[in-house]
Amino acid sequence: MRQLSEGAEAKVFETEIFGVKSVVKSRQPKAYRIKEIDEELRRTRTKKEAKAMLRAKEAGVEVPGLLALGKFSIYMERLSGKLLKDTKSKVSYAKIGVMLAKMHAANVVHGDFTPANIIIDGEKAYVIDFGLAEIGESVENKALDMLLMKRSVSQKQYKELASTYAKTYSDSKPVFARLADIERRGRYQIRSLA
Repeated sequence: MRQLSEGAEAKVFETEIFGVKSVVKSRQPKAYRIKEIDEELRRTRTKKEAKAMLRAKEAGVEVPGLLALGKFSIYMERLSGKLLKDTKSKVSYAKIGVMLAKMHAANVVHGDFTPANIIIDGEKAYVIDFGLAEIGESVENKALDMLLMKRSVSQKQYKELASTYAKTYSDSKPVFARLADIERRGRYQIRSLA
């Protein structure tokens, strides 16, 4: 297995399962936690991530196909393509807005919805890394998904995304209202030292 990346909680490796190019996301033990607590956290977070991916897929969002679930690992199909943040292609942010709307309609909140977690492969866009995902109706969390993307893309791209999100997600008005409220809060304000 060849390591592809490493995050705060997990390492991602390239592998093959029955001849199929795959990746495995493996949650790593944390020595600073009590072993029993660490294992329970890793187990429940792995299960929650897989559940969020499945729910997003059922809602019509492209995600990596799940191949197997281990105690602390998720085995999934290996996608080709590039991260949205690394591509120069003319990606339709309208398509990204529809994807987010479908996830939110299914009460899947990504938790880190940025161009770093979207893979573009030709005409297809896939949402990846559901490690911070939650399943729930929280308008606050849905608004935070919007805020993360808004802060990560140009104003034109965000407007395109927000327009299709609003048209696709029937409960979008409270999300936009909460987004405006969040942006007024002190810790989300952009500050200048000047």
